[in-house]
Amino acid sequence: MKQNSPLERLYNGVIRENPTFVLMLGMCPTLAVTTSAINGLGMGLSTCAVLMMSNLIISLLRKFIPDRVRMPAYIVVVASFVTVVDLLMQAYFRSLYSALGLYIPLIVVNCIILGRAESYASKNPPLASFFDGLGMGLGFTAALTIIGLVREFLGAGELFGLKVMPEAFEPISIMIMAPGAFFVLAVLTALQNKFKAPSATNKGDKFCSGNCAGCMDKTCNIAERRDEK
Repeated sequence: MKQNSPLERLYNGVIRENPTFVLMLGMCPTLAVTTSAINGLGMGLSTCAVLMMSNLIISLLRKFIPDRVRMPAYIVVVASFVTVVDLLMQAYFRSLYSALGLYIPLIVVNCIILGRAESYASKNPPLASFFDGLGMGLGFTAALTIIGLVREFLGAGELFGLKVMPEAFEPISIMIMAPGAFFVLAVLTALQNKFKAPSATNKGDKFCSGNCAGCMDKTCNIAERRDEK
């Protein structure tokens, strides 16, 4: 797969460097809003939209933003798109907006977005940066939706708000509470390790344990880019 091609960027964000399951970034919204699958999907898609557009604009402006003010500039760009998403959700998705609450404005300081702006969009061309944001956003969306599906199914016997379990089913109410989020995340990470998938806790030789920034493994994308420099 060609380096920095759209397909490689999508694969990287969804599988190889999934922001939730591999890099363990954005844990606050991941654990807080995934009480249902629809909440996870809504939060993931909102973050995905901001990631795509902020990566694109930051990449276009990367040669014009002075190094000493790059982080404030990134925050201004990200905040602009978060405001747009926030207003659109208020107008067209009122129930979802009410469920997500404060976590929509907090996308501004989501470490996934600022991290991709600093480590990728500020150093790469616009098209690759756009697809990097799309890949990371889809990976984040998939992770939140999966966690939300498990918690909603076990905690309420529902999937996307539809009852799927018989009346005799006794919901495990703790699954839609805070401890349930940690438990589901831990189980999914354990399954990743079991099947040798990329994971922040996988210590196998094939993967860099999620610490790509400090990894000298040649299979790590960030390490490869650093070596090329």
